[in-house]
Amino acid sequence: MNINYIAQQIVNGLILGSMYAMVAIGFSMIYGIIRLINFAHGDVVMIGAFCTLGLLQVVGAPFPLVALVVLAAGAAVGILIEKGAFRPMRGAPQVTGFIASLAVSIMLQNFGVIIFTAQPRNFAFPAYLQRVIQLAGVSFRVVDLVIMLSALVFMCALMLLVHKTRLGIAMRATAENIDVARLMGININRIIMATFALGSALAAIAGLMWGGKFGQIDPLLGFVPGLKSFVAAVIGGVGSIPGAILGGFVLGLAEVLFVGLLPPIYSTFRDAFVFSTLIIILLLLPNGILGKKPQERS
Repeated sequence: MNINYIAQQIVNGLILGSMYAMVAIGFSMIYGIIRLINFAHGDVVMIGAFCTLGLLQVVGAPFPLVALVVLAAGAAVGILIEKGAFRPMRGAPQVTGFIASLAVSIMLQNFGVIIFTAQPRNFAFPAYLQRVIQLAGVSFRVVDLVIMLSALVFMCALMLLVHKTRLGIAMRATAENIDVARLMGININRIIMATFALGSALAAIAGLMWGGKFGQIDPLLGFVPGLKSFVAAVIGGVGSIPGAILGGFVLGLAEVLFVGLLPPIYSTFRDAFVFSTLIIILLLLPNGILGKKPQERS
């Protein structure tokens, strides 16, 4: 084991962490606004991956156009889920929304199996994105660089939107106190819908990245990445966008280094390691790394 090997594993961890962070942001945004853990969020990753597959290999659309359409498709799915499943039961006990999110998740997975069958599909990006680059003893593909740079751009754009726009100010006000925000004239339904749209758009583009990174997708693709991204959101501090980003990178690096630096016999326990990491961090920091103490909203 040398320095180049360790550097390679760190790069791999940053790539994986970028995808976790993209999905974790949606979990944190939705929880921050309406205190809902939306387990259907991970299945939007699957929808984004299959949307990308169809546009690239069936339609033959250019890659930049594919990315834009996947973002729009993810936002549309998020709006549909919010309007159809969660808006009618707003105000119900939290456990109701939790159960509804599981129901939507299972429904999306089964629709995926019905439409696409359970057979895994090979996923190939254009040849120029598959080219391997060697830099200072570390090798990565162009698509890996695209994943990290795209994730960075989307995260920065989201932070600017949240802190510098009227929509972002309204979102933060709603997250702080939904009833006071309503009294101030903020359209709560529009803000919640926008939150689902933004979070789902990022999850869909993460599906594009996931397919390009691992080369194979199936209708159950979103379950494990979604669950791990939720773990990342909790590690960082659920409800905090910077916390979700940090948690994604912490989890991605920890998972890859666990597999890469320990003997191969332990590689099959990577999922157990992920959830053990969650337990340890929550024992030390019950609200996550950047989380705040929970406060009752009026």
